[in-house]
Order: sequence, then C-alpha cells, then structure tokens
Amino acid sequence: MLTCPRIPGLFITGTDTGVGKTLVAGAIARHFRFGPRHLRVGVFKPVATACVKRREGLVSEDAEFLAHHAGSPFTLEQICPQRYVEPLSPAVAAERAKQPVDWAAVDREFVAICAASDVIVVEGVGGAAVPLDGKHLVWDLAAELQLPAVVVARPTLGTINHTLLTVAALRSRKIPVAGVVINQYPAETPDTAEETNPRAIEKWGKVAVLCLVPRFTGPAIPHIPADVMAAINSVDWMEKADPAEGRS
Repeated sequence: MLTCPRIPGLFITGTDTGVGKTLVAGAIARHFRFGPRHLRVGVFKPVATACVKRREGLVSEDAEFLAHHAGSPFTLEQICPQRYVEPLSPAVAAERAKQPVDWAAVDREFVAICAASDVIVVEGVGGAAVPLDGKHLVWDLAAELQLPAVVVARPTLGTINHTLLTVAALRSRKIPVAGVVINQYPAETPDTAEETNPRAIEKWGKVAVLCLVPRFTGPAIPHIPADVMAAINSVDWMEKADPAEGRS
C-alpha cells in the first residue's frame, strides 16, 4: 500500500474512534516543528471519512488540523488523498460512494511528503482494526510502514481492556509500539479507575504510558492549549520516532 519511509516517524492510532488521535498527532507535529531542532514536519492521513464539503472541495478537518500545527507546505488534498463524506469506516464509505481507495495515489503523495520532511507523523483512522478496504485493516497499513506506533487511549473505565488488546494486536503483527498516550485525563478530579488505569496498562501491557494529556474544552484550532503541549513536550518524541530505536 505505502512505501516504507526512510525518515524517522510515528504512526498514531487509537483504541477507538473519538479518543483524540488528531489532537495528539497535531501536538506531536507541533513539538517537532518548534522544538530545538526546528524540523520540517511531514503529516499524513491516508484516508479520512466524515469529511466536509467546502467551496474548494471535500476537506478532511483532521488533515486541516495536522497541516496547521505542522506548518505543512503541502495541500490538504496531498496530506489526505482519499476522502469520503459519510462517517463510516473507510471500507464501507468507499463502497457506498463507489470510489475505491486509490493506493497508488496515496503512496505517491506519501513519498512526496516524506522526501521534503525530516520526520513524518501518520495518523490512522478509527482504531487499529478498522477496515480500509476489502483487503486491508489499519494495522496492515501500520505493519507496512513499520513506524513506531503511538496508541491514544481514554482514561476511563474500560480503557485497560481496549488498550491492552490494541497493543497486543499491533505487536502480533510485528509493529513496534512506542507507547501509550492517555488523552483527556482529569488531572484534578480522577476517579479510582482513572487514577489506577495508567499503572495497570503499564503493568499488564508491558508498555510505557508516555504522558497524560489533560482534559480541556473548546476548539484546538488555532491553538493547542498550553497544558496539552506541556504534557506532549515532556516526551522525547524524536527518540520514539527514530527507526533505529523503533525497529530494534
């Protein structure tokens, strides 16, 4: 499907849809962009659903968010080459639209973005087992790229099961897992489950919880809240993104 990149990068997936993958991916891109190295950050979302119709065409708001925080010079059509209107899995949305995913076009844009970037942040769609087409799930895409995966999870009751299953599924396909980011964490008012879940995930998943992104309300464009960026900036993301580290 996609050519394995020759630059450091991360694949952002989640335990489910709506867990905040785009927020985390955008914040990581911003970290790379404004960090001490001032890297050229490539962002990519191969396929998106629930896109919106605008004068310029069909737009992925996730891609728009990523482009904004990465300072990407690429068009939204290049950052997200395959876009569908219905809020369904890509496989179902593509079938209903009678527009199958054009993987050759996706790969062409991906190669172009990687060639002009120092690091790449790829965001999946939904959870790791979401069908992309009749033959591929999100984890098949991640397996081809072999970028270290960052799993975005909820803080609430049930997240241990969802997170451990996602981590195990990725590892079973030989996808390196960089760690887990727990998003929308109620730092000041956690209940017992929310307080104990991070340690439980680390213990039974044998995976690092990289950071707890605090809960916030309101739009993240044009600005990501400072406390969210502080949580993201507490992690050495280049160490996680380096292929030599991720594939060792």
